[in-house]
Amino acid sequence: MYQGLLVIDADAHKLENPLVMLDYLEPEYRDRIGLTVDRLNDQRIKIMDFNPATGQNDLIRLFPQPEGLGKGGFRNLHPHTTLGAMFNRVRIEQMDEQGIDVQVIYGTFNLTFSCLVDKDLAIALCRAYNNYIAEDCRGYGDRLKPVGVIPLQDVNAAIAEMKRCVNELGMIGVMTAPHLPIPHPKAPQAFPEIRTCKALSHPDFHPLLQTAVDLDIAVGLHGNVGSQLVGGLADHTETFVMTHIFVLRNQQQLALVRMIFDGAFEKFPTLRVGFLEGGCGWLPDMALACHEHWEKRIRDFDPKNVYRPSMMEIAKLAMQERGIHDSVGMMSQVRNLLGLLWNTEHNSNAIEDASLYEHYDLKHRDPLEYFERGQIFVSFESDDPSPSYMPVAMGDVGKRLPCFSADYGHWDGTLYGCVSDVDEQANYDRDHLGLLLGGNALNLYGDRLRNSLPTAKETVSVRE
Repeated sequence: MYQGLLVIDADAHKLENPLVMLDYLEPEYRDRIGLTVDRLNDQRIKIMDFNPATGQNDLIRLFPQPEGLGKGGFRNLHPHTTLGAMFNRVRIEQMDEQGIDVQVIYGTFNLTFSCLVDKDLAIALCRAYNNYIAEDCRGYGDRLKPVGVIPLQDVNAAIAEMKRCVNELGMIGVMTAPHLPIPHPKAPQAFPEIRTCKALSHPDFHPLLQTAVDLDIAVGLHGNVGSQLVGGLADHTETFVMTHIFVLRNQQQLALVRMIFDGAFEKFPTLRVGFLEGGCGWLPDMALACHEHWEKRIRDFDPKNVYRPSMMEIAKLAMQERGIHDSVGMMSQVRNLLGLLWNTEHNSNAIEDASLYEHYDLKHRDPLEYFERGQIFVSFESDDPSPSYMPVAMGDVGKRLPCFSADYGHWDGTLYGCVSDVDEQANYDRDHLGLLLGGNALNLYGDRLRNSLPTAKETVSVRE
Protein backbone atom coordinates (compact mmCIF):
# COMPACT_ATOMS: atom_id res chain seq x y z
CA MET A 1 0.00 0.00 0.00
CA TYR A 2 0.97 3.61 -0.51
CA GLN A 3 -0.92 6.05 1.70
CA GLY A 4 -3.79 3.59 1.80
CA LEU A 5 -3.86 3.06 -1.96
CA LEU A 6 -3.45 -0.34 -3.58
CA VAL A 7 -0.26 -0.61 -5.66
CA ILE A 8 -0.12 -3.01 -8.62
CA ASP A 9 2.99 -3.37 -10.75
CA ALA A 10 1.22 -4.11 -14.03
CA ASP A 11 4.27 -5.38 -15.91
CA ALA A 12 6.94 -7.01 -13.76
CA HIS A 13 9.33 -9.61 -15.10
CA LYS A 14 10.68 -13.02 -14.25
CA LEU A 15 14.25 -13.84 -15.16
CA GLU A 16 13.70 -17.46 -16.10
CA ASN A 17 16.53 -19.90 -15.80
CA PRO A 18 16.31 -21.60 -19.21
CA LEU A 19 18.05 -24.65 -17.83
CA VAL A 20 15.36 -25.03 -15.16
CA MET A 21 12.71 -24.52 -17.82
CA LEU A 22 14.12 -27.53 -19.68
CA ASP A 23 12.61 -29.73 -16.97
CA TYR A 24 9.19 -28.55 -18.14
CA LEU A 25 9.94 -28.86 -21.86
CA GLU A 26 9.02 -31.97 -23.81
CA PRO A 27 12.14 -34.17 -24.11
CA GLU A 28 12.34 -34.07 -27.91
CA TYR A 29 12.99 -30.30 -27.82
CA ARG A 30 15.48 -30.07 -24.96
CA ASP A 31 18.62 -30.41 -27.05
CA ARG A 32 17.58 -27.37 -29.11
CA ILE A 33 17.82 -24.91 -26.18
CA GLY A 34 21.03 -23.92 -24.48
CA LEU A 35 23.27 -21.14 -23.24
CA THR A 36 26.32 -19.63 -24.87
CA VAL A 37 28.45 -16.51 -24.62
CA ASP A 38 29.16 -13.99 -27.34
CA ARG A 39 32.47 -12.37 -28.21
CA LEU A 40 32.00 -9.79 -25.43
CA ASN A 41 31.48 -12.57 -22.89
CA ASP A 42 27.79 -11.82 -22.51
CA GLN A 43 25.46 -14.75 -21.95
CA ARG A 44 22.94 -15.50 -24.70
CA ILE A 45 20.22 -18.09 -25.11
CA LYS A 46 20.90 -20.31 -28.10
CA ILE A 47 17.98 -21.87 -29.96
CA MET A 48 18.27 -24.24 -32.88
CA ASP A 49 15.34 -23.11 -35.01
CA PHE A 50 13.93 -24.56 -38.20
CA ASN A 51 15.89 -23.30 -41.20
CA PRO A 52 13.72 -22.60 -44.27
CA ALA A 53 16.82 -22.69 -46.47
CA THR A 54 17.91 -26.21 -45.48
CA GLY A 55 14.70 -27.74 -44.21
CA GLN A 56 16.55 -28.74 -41.02
CA ASN A 57 16.61 -27.53 -37.43
CA ASP A 58 20.01 -25.93 -37.90
CA LEU A 59 19.25 -22.21 -37.84
CA ILE A 60 21.18 -20.80 -34.87
CA ARG A 61 19.23 -18.04 -33.13
CA LEU A 62 20.86 -16.08 -30.32
CA PHE A 63 18.64 -14.06 -28.02
CA PRO A 64 19.05 -11.18 -27.49
CA GLN A 65 20.62 -10.65 -30.91
CA PRO A 66 24.25 -9.71 -30.16
CA GLU A 67 25.25 -7.80 -33.30
CA GLY A 68 23.99 -5.83 -36.27
CA LEU A 69 20.90 -3.76 -37.04
CA GLY A 70 18.33 -4.15 -34.29
CA LYS A 71 21.01 -5.18 -31.81
CA GLY A 72 19.74 -6.50 -28.50
CA GLY A 73 20.80 -5.81 -24.96
CA PHE A 74 24.03 -6.60 -23.17
CA ARG A 75 25.20 -6.28 -19.58
CA ASN A 76 21.51 -6.56 -18.76
CA LEU A 77 21.53 -7.64 -15.11
CA HIS A 78 20.40 -4.94 -12.67
CA PRO A 79 22.03 -5.04 -9.22
CA HIS A 80 18.79 -4.03 -7.50
CA THR A 81 16.40 -6.52 -9.05
CA THR A 82 18.24 -9.46 -10.59
CA LEU A 83 18.11 -11.73 -7.55
CA GLY A 84 14.48 -10.86 -6.88
CA ALA A 85 13.59 -11.47 -10.49
CA MET A 86 15.02 -14.96 -10.13
CA PHE A 87 13.96 -15.82 -6.56
CA ASN A 88 10.49 -14.98 -5.28
CA ARG A 89 11.48 -14.80 -1.63
CA VAL A 90 13.73 -11.83 -2.42
CA ARG A 91 11.09 -10.35 -4.73
CA ILE A 92 8.43 -10.37 -2.00
CA GLU A 93 10.81 -8.74 0.50
CA GLN A 94 11.54 -5.95 -1.97
CA MET A 95 7.86 -5.52 -2.80
CA ASP A 96 7.13 -5.11 0.90
CA GLU A 97 9.91 -2.54 1.26
CA GLN A 98 8.51 -0.46 -1.60
CA GLY A 99 4.82 -0.86 -0.78
CA ILE A 100 3.91 -2.91 -3.86
CA ASP A 101 0.95 -5.15 -3.15
CA VAL A 102 0.82 -7.17 -6.37
CA GLN A 103 3.06 -7.79 -9.33
CA VAL A 104 1.67 -9.09 -12.62
CA ILE A 105 4.41 -11.38 -13.88
CA TYR A 106 5.60 -11.40 -17.47
CA GLY A 107 8.60 -13.37 -18.60
CA THR A 108 11.86 -12.41 -20.27
CA PHE A 109 13.03 -15.41 -22.30
CA ASN A 110 9.43 -15.99 -23.35
CA LEU A 111 9.34 -12.63 -25.15
CA THR A 112 11.17 -14.39 -27.98
CA PHE A 113 8.77 -17.28 -28.56
CA SER A 114 6.67 -15.58 -31.26
CA CYS A 115 9.85 -14.97 -33.26
CA LEU A 116 10.57 -18.65 -33.86
CA VAL A 117 10.08 -20.19 -37.28
CA ASP A 118 9.34 -23.67 -35.93
CA LYS A 119 5.75 -23.48 -34.70
CA ASP A 120 5.93 -26.82 -32.89
CA LEU A 121 8.93 -25.62 -30.92
CA ALA A 122 7.12 -22.37 -30.13
CA ILE A 123 4.06 -24.26 -28.90
CA ALA A 124 6.19 -26.54 -26.73
CA LEU A 125 8.09 -23.59 -25.23
CA CYS A 126 4.86 -21.74 -24.43
CA ARG A 127 3.46 -24.77 -22.63
CA ALA A 128 6.71 -25.31 -20.76
CA TYR A 129 6.95 -21.68 -19.65
CA ASN A 130 3.32 -21.57 -18.53
CA ASN A 131 3.70 -24.71 -16.43
CA TYR A 132 6.95 -23.36 -15.01
CA ILE A 133 5.67 -19.90 -14.08
CA ALA A 134 2.38 -21.20 -12.68
CA GLU A 135 4.26 -23.50 -10.32
CA ASP A 136 6.85 -20.83 -9.55
CA CYS A 137 4.19 -18.35 -8.40
CA ARG A 138 1.81 -20.83 -6.77
CA GLY A 139 3.11 -20.30 -3.26
CA TYR A 140 2.75 -16.52 -3.62
CA GLY A 141 -0.70 -16.38 -5.18
CA ASP A 142 -1.84 -13.34 -3.21
CA ARG A 143 1.07 -11.26 -4.43
CA LEU A 144 2.33 -12.65 -7.76
CA LYS A 145 -0.09 -13.00 -10.67
CA PRO A 146 1.46 -14.61 -13.76
CA VAL A 147 0.10 -14.20 -17.25
CA GLY A 148 0.52 -16.98 -19.79
CA VAL A 149 2.28 -16.77 -23.12
CA ILE A 150 0.62 -18.06 -26.29
CA PRO A 151 2.10 -19.07 -29.68
CA LEU A 152 0.96 -16.79 -32.52
CA GLN A 153 2.41 -19.25 -35.04
CA ASP A 154 -0.65 -21.52 -34.62
CA VAL A 155 -3.99 -19.90 -33.82
CA ASN A 156 -5.74 -23.10 -32.74
CA ALA A 157 -2.87 -24.01 -30.45
CA ALA A 158 -2.85 -20.45 -29.08
CA ILE A 159 -6.56 -20.66 -28.29
CA ALA A 160 -6.12 -24.00 -26.55
CA GLU A 161 -3.19 -22.66 -24.53
CA MET A 162 -5.10 -19.51 -23.60
CA LYS A 163 -7.94 -21.59 -22.21
CA ARG A 164 -5.53 -23.86 -20.36
CA CYS A 165 -3.73 -20.90 -18.80
CA VAL A 166 -6.95 -19.44 -17.46
CA ASN A 167 -9.10 -22.48 -16.70
CA GLU A 168 -6.45 -24.95 -15.53
CA LEU A 169 -3.50 -22.87 -14.37
CA GLY A 170 -5.57 -20.03 -12.87
CA MET A 171 -3.84 -17.16 -14.66
CA ILE A 172 -5.39 -13.71 -14.94
CA GLY A 173 -4.56 -13.13 -18.62
CA VAL A 174 -2.19 -13.87 -21.45
CA MET A 175 0.57 -12.07 -23.26
CA THR A 176 1.82 -12.17 -26.80
CA ALA A 177 4.13 -10.28 -29.10
CA PRO A 178 2.55 -7.28 -30.87
CA HIS A 179 2.78 -9.21 -34.14
CA LEU A 180 4.02 -12.36 -35.81
CA PRO A 181 7.12 -11.99 -38.01
CA ILE A 182 6.46 -13.38 -41.50
CA PRO A 183 8.49 -13.49 -44.73
CA HIS A 184 8.77 -10.23 -46.61
CA PRO A 185 7.07 -10.63 -50.01
CA LYS A 186 10.10 -9.13 -51.79
CA ALA A 187 12.58 -11.50 -50.13
CA PRO A 188 10.78 -14.68 -49.05
CA GLN A 189 13.97 -16.75 -49.13
CA ALA A 190 15.72 -14.42 -46.66
CA PHE A 191 13.32 -15.03 -43.77
CA PRO A 192 13.72 -14.55 -40.81
CA GLU A 193 16.52 -12.03 -41.32
CA ILE A 194 14.37 -10.02 -43.73
CA ARG A 195 10.76 -9.93 -42.62
CA THR A 196 7.56 -8.03 -42.28
CA CYS A 197 4.80 -8.51 -39.73
CA LYS A 198 1.33 -9.97 -39.38
CA ALA A 199 -0.44 -7.82 -36.79
CA LEU A 200 -2.56 -9.24 -34.01
CA SER A 201 -5.47 -7.37 -35.60
CA HIS A 202 -5.30 -9.60 -38.70
CA PRO A 203 -8.56 -11.53 -39.31
CA ASP A 204 -6.69 -14.80 -38.85
CA PHE A 205 -6.28 -13.87 -35.18
CA HIS A 206 -9.92 -12.91 -34.63
CA PRO A 207 -10.80 -16.31 -33.11
CA LEU A 208 -8.00 -15.71 -30.61
CA LEU A 209 -9.34 -12.28 -29.70
CA GLN A 210 -12.85 -13.69 -29.41
CA THR A 211 -11.60 -16.28 -26.95
CA ALA A 212 -10.04 -13.54 -24.81
CA VAL A 213 -13.39 -11.75 -24.82
CA ASP A 214 -15.24 -14.93 -23.90
CA LEU A 215 -12.86 -15.57 -21.01
CA ASP A 216 -13.02 -11.87 -20.00
CA ILE A 217 -9.25 -11.57 -19.79
CA ALA A 218 -6.78 -8.94 -20.87
CA VAL A 219 -4.30 -9.46 -23.68
CA GLY A 220 -0.95 -7.92 -22.86
CA LEU A 221 1.07 -7.00 -25.94
CA HIS A 222 4.73 -6.99 -25.05
CA GLY A 223 7.46 -6.16 -27.53
CA ASN A 224 11.08 -7.10 -27.34
CA VAL A 225 14.46 -5.91 -28.52
CA GLY A 226 16.99 -8.05 -30.34
CA SER A 227 14.48 -10.80 -31.08
CA GLN A 228 13.79 -10.17 -34.79
CA LEU A 229 10.34 -8.86 -34.23
CA VAL A 230 9.76 -6.03 -36.68
CA GLY A 231 11.16 -3.08 -34.76
CA GLY A 232 10.26 -0.04 -36.84
CA LEU A 233 13.06 2.52 -36.75
CA ALA A 234 15.01 0.15 -34.50
CA ASP A 235 15.56 -2.09 -37.53
CA HIS A 236 17.85 0.63 -38.87
CA THR A 237 20.04 1.24 -35.84
CA GLU A 238 23.12 -0.70 -34.83
CA THR A 239 23.67 0.24 -31.18
CA PHE A 240 21.56 -0.99 -28.30
CA VAL A 241 21.01 2.55 -27.02
CA MET A 242 19.35 3.70 -30.24
CA THR A 243 17.58 0.40 -30.80
CA HIS A 244 16.03 0.44 -27.34
CA ILE A 245 14.89 4.06 -27.72
CA PHE A 246 12.77 3.14 -30.72
CA VAL A 247 11.89 -0.53 -30.59
CA LEU A 248 9.21 -0.87 -27.92
CA ARG A 249 7.52 2.43 -28.75
CA ASN A 250 7.42 1.68 -32.47
CA GLN A 251 6.15 -1.86 -31.97
CA GLN A 252 3.33 -0.69 -29.72
CA GLN A 253 2.47 2.29 -31.89
CA LEU A 254 2.08 0.04 -34.92
CA ALA A 255 0.07 -2.51 -32.95
CA LEU A 256 -2.29 0.14 -31.57
CA VAL A 257 -2.94 1.86 -34.88
CA ARG A 258 -3.58 -1.45 -36.61
CA MET A 259 -5.95 -2.60 -33.87
CA ILE A 260 -7.89 0.61 -34.44
CA PHE A 261 -7.95 0.86 -38.22
CA ASP A 262 -8.07 -2.87 -38.94
CA GLY A 263 -11.33 -2.85 -36.98
CA ALA A 264 -10.33 -5.19 -34.14
CA PHE A 265 -11.63 -2.88 -31.41
CA GLU A 266 -14.82 -2.33 -33.42
CA LYS A 267 -15.43 -6.05 -33.86
CA PHE A 268 -14.62 -6.84 -30.22
CA PRO A 269 -16.00 -3.89 -28.22
CA THR A 270 -15.19 -5.42 -24.81
CA LEU A 271 -11.66 -6.55 -25.67
CA ARG A 272 -9.05 -5.08 -23.30
CA VAL A 273 -5.48 -4.73 -24.52
CA GLY A 274 -2.40 -3.54 -22.68
CA PHE A 275 0.34 -1.99 -24.84
CA LEU A 276 3.21 -2.54 -22.45
CA GLU A 277 6.74 -1.30 -21.81
CA GLY A 278 6.57 1.34 -24.53
CA GLY A 279 5.82 4.24 -22.20
CA CYS A 280 2.79 6.47 -22.62
CA GLY A 281 4.07 9.93 -23.55
CA TRP A 282 3.53 9.18 -27.24
CA LEU A 283 -0.11 8.23 -26.79
CA PRO A 284 -1.82 11.66 -26.95
CA ASP A 285 -0.06 12.50 -30.20
CA MET A 286 -0.93 9.10 -31.68
CA ALA A 287 -4.55 9.37 -30.56
CA LEU A 288 -4.81 12.81 -32.19
CA ALA A 289 -3.25 11.47 -35.39
CA CYS A 290 -5.76 8.63 -35.49
CA HIS A 291 -8.66 11.03 -34.91
CA GLU A 292 -7.45 13.54 -37.51
CA HIS A 293 -6.91 10.93 -40.21
CA TRP A 294 -10.27 9.31 -39.45
CA GLU A 295 -12.01 12.70 -39.62
CA LYS A 296 -10.37 13.94 -42.81
CA ARG A 297 -9.69 10.72 -44.72
CA ILE A 298 -12.58 8.46 -43.67
CA ARG A 299 -15.57 10.30 -42.22
CA ASP A 300 -15.49 13.39 -44.46
CA PHE A 301 -13.58 11.94 -47.39
CA ASP A 302 -15.19 11.38 -50.79
CA PRO A 303 -12.57 9.91 -53.12
CA LYS A 304 -14.74 10.62 -56.16
CA ASN A 305 -15.01 14.31 -55.39
CA VAL A 306 -11.71 15.25 -57.03
CA TYR A 307 -10.78 18.91 -56.86
CA ARG A 308 -9.26 20.24 -60.07
CA PRO A 309 -8.78 23.98 -60.55
CA SER A 310 -9.40 25.18 -64.09
CA MET A 311 -6.51 25.40 -66.51
CA MET A 312 -7.42 29.02 -67.20
CA GLU A 313 -7.13 29.91 -63.51
CA ILE A 314 -3.76 28.15 -63.21
CA ALA A 315 -2.46 29.89 -66.34
CA LYS A 316 -3.61 33.28 -65.06
CA LEU A 317 -1.96 32.85 -61.67
CA ALA A 318 1.23 31.49 -63.24
CA MET A 319 1.45 34.54 -65.54
CA GLN A 320 1.01 36.88 -62.57
CA GLU A 321 3.59 34.94 -60.54
CA ARG A 322 6.19 35.10 -63.30
CA GLY A 323 5.28 38.55 -64.62
CA ILE A 324 4.70 37.45 -68.23
CA HIS A 325 1.95 38.35 -70.66
CA ASP A 326 1.96 35.53 -73.20
CA SER A 327 -1.37 33.94 -72.23
CA VAL A 328 -1.39 31.62 -75.27
CA GLY A 329 2.07 30.25 -74.51
CA MET A 330 1.34 29.87 -70.81
CA MET A 331 -1.94 28.12 -71.53
CA SER A 332 -0.10 25.71 -73.79
CA GLN A 333 2.45 24.95 -71.06
CA VAL A 334 -0.28 24.31 -68.49
CA ARG A 335 -2.16 22.06 -70.92
CA ASN A 336 0.97 20.04 -71.64
CA LEU A 337 1.75 19.72 -67.95
CA LEU A 338 -1.69 18.86 -66.63
CA GLY A 339 -3.57 17.69 -69.66
CA LEU A 340 -3.41 14.00 -68.76
CA LEU A 341 -4.88 14.59 -65.33
CA TRP A 342 -7.71 16.63 -66.83
CA ASN A 343 -8.40 14.09 -69.57
CA THR A 344 -12.10 13.23 -69.53
CA GLU A 345 -11.27 9.69 -70.58
CA HIS A 346 -9.77 9.19 -67.11
CA ASN A 347 -12.88 10.13 -65.15
CA SER A 348 -12.35 9.16 -61.54
CA ASN A 349 -16.10 9.10 -60.97
CA ALA A 350 -16.21 5.91 -62.98
CA ILE A 351 -13.63 4.13 -60.80
CA GLU A 352 -15.13 1.52 -58.51
CA ASP A 353 -11.93 0.34 -56.84
CA ALA A 354 -12.65 -0.50 -53.20
CA SER A 355 -9.18 0.72 -52.24
CA LEU A 356 -10.46 4.27 -52.68
CA TYR A 357 -12.46 3.73 -49.47
CA GLU A 358 -9.83 3.03 -46.85
CA HIS A 359 -11.25 1.70 -43.58
CA TYR A 360 -14.77 2.55 -44.75
CA ASP A 361 -16.33 0.29 -42.10
CA LEU A 362 -15.08 2.74 -39.46
CA LYS A 363 -16.80 5.73 -41.03
CA HIS A 364 -19.12 6.20 -38.06
CA ARG A 365 -16.69 5.46 -35.22
CA ASP A 366 -14.20 8.05 -33.99
CA PRO A 367 -11.04 6.21 -32.83
CA LEU A 368 -11.12 8.26 -29.64
CA GLU A 369 -14.16 6.24 -28.57
CA TYR A 370 -12.02 3.13 -28.11
CA PHE A 371 -10.02 5.01 -25.50
CA GLU A 372 -13.18 6.24 -23.81
CA ARG A 373 -14.75 2.82 -23.45
CA GLY A 374 -11.80 1.22 -21.68
CA GLN A 375 -10.25 -0.98 -24.35
CA ILE A 376 -6.78 0.56 -24.44
CA PHE A 377 -4.19 0.69 -21.66
CA VAL A 378 -0.51 1.58 -21.58
CA SER A 379 2.21 1.37 -18.95
CA PHE A 380 4.58 3.91 -17.46
CA GLU A 381 7.63 3.67 -15.25
CA SER A 382 7.95 5.57 -12.01
CA ASP A 383 10.25 8.33 -13.27
CA ASP A 384 8.05 9.06 -16.29
CA PRO A 385 6.11 12.35 -15.95
CA SER A 386 3.86 11.54 -18.91
CA PRO A 387 0.78 10.55 -16.85
CA SER A 388 0.70 14.07 -15.43
CA TYR A 389 0.13 15.70 -18.79
CA MET A 390 -2.00 13.04 -20.47
CA PRO A 391 -5.22 14.55 -19.03
CA VAL A 392 -4.17 17.92 -20.41
CA ALA A 393 -3.86 16.43 -23.89
CA MET A 394 -6.72 13.91 -23.79
CA GLY A 395 -9.12 15.10 -21.12
CA ASP A 396 -10.36 12.93 -18.28
CA VAL A 397 -9.78 9.72 -20.23
CA GLY A 398 -6.06 10.48 -20.01
CA LYS A 399 -6.26 9.57 -16.32
CA ARG A 400 -7.66 6.10 -17.04
CA LEU A 401 -5.09 4.72 -19.49
CA PRO A 402 -1.63 4.54 -17.78
CA CYS A 403 -0.75 1.59 -15.52
CA PHE A 404 2.22 1.72 -13.17
CA SER A 405 5.12 -0.59 -14.00
CA ALA A 406 8.49 -0.62 -12.25
CA ASP A 407 9.76 -2.90 -15.05
CA TYR A 408 11.12 -5.01 -12.24
CA GLY A 409 13.73 -7.51 -13.37
CA HIS A 410 15.04 -5.65 -16.42
CA TRP A 411 18.21 -3.61 -16.73
CA ASP A 412 16.32 -0.30 -16.68
CA GLY A 413 13.78 -1.33 -14.07
CA THR A 414 13.45 0.97 -11.10
CA LEU A 415 13.06 -0.27 -7.54
CA TYR A 416 14.07 1.99 -4.68
CA GLY A 417 11.47 4.67 -4.17
CA CYS A 418 9.60 3.57 -7.28
CA VAL A 419 6.12 4.05 -5.80
CA SER A 420 6.78 7.37 -4.11
CA ASP A 421 8.48 8.56 -7.32
CA VAL A 422 5.14 8.31 -9.12
CA ASP A 423 3.51 10.57 -6.54
CA GLU A 424 6.35 13.07 -6.69
CA GLN A 425 6.16 13.58 -10.46
CA ALA A 426 3.11 15.85 -10.17
CA ASN A 427 0.51 17.20 -7.78
CA TYR A 428 -1.94 14.35 -8.33
CA ASP A 429 -5.21 14.33 -6.46
CA ARG A 430 -5.93 11.14 -4.55
CA ASP A 431 -8.35 9.65 -7.06
CA HIS A 432 -5.94 10.22 -9.96
CA LEU A 433 -3.02 8.73 -8.02
CA GLY A 434 -5.16 5.75 -7.08
CA LEU A 435 -5.88 5.06 -10.73
CA LEU A 436 -2.22 5.30 -11.70
CA LEU A 437 -0.94 3.07 -8.93
CA GLY A 438 -3.57 0.36 -9.08
CA GLY A 439 -6.99 1.25 -10.40
CA ASN A 440 -6.11 1.26 -14.07
CA ALA A 441 -4.32 -2.07 -13.75
CA LEU A 442 -7.45 -3.54 -12.17
CA ASN A 443 -9.49 -2.24 -15.07
CA LEU A 444 -7.05 -3.75 -17.56
CA TYR A 445 -6.83 -7.20 -15.99
CA GLY A 446 -10.46 -7.24 -14.92
CA ASP A 447 -12.37 -9.37 -12.48
CA ARG A 448 -9.90 -12.25 -12.44
CA LEU A 449 -7.46 -9.92 -10.72
CA ARG A 450 -10.00 -7.75 -8.93
CA ASN A 451 -11.82 -10.65 -7.28
CA SER A 452 -8.56 -12.05 -5.93
CA LEU A 453 -7.93 -8.83 -4.01
CA PRO A 454 -10.42 -8.50 -1.13
CA THR A 455 -9.38 -4.90 -0.40
CA ALA A 456 -9.46 -3.69 -4.01
CA LYS A 457 -12.95 -2.22 -4.00
CA GLU A 458 -12.21 -0.28 -0.85
CA THR A 459 -9.07 1.38 -2.16
CA VAL A 460 -9.45 2.21 -5.84
CA SER A 461 -12.00 3.17 -8.41
CA VAL A 462 -13.39 0.30 -10.44
CA ARG A 463 -14.41 0.05 -14.06
CA GLU A 464 -18.02 0.97 -14.68
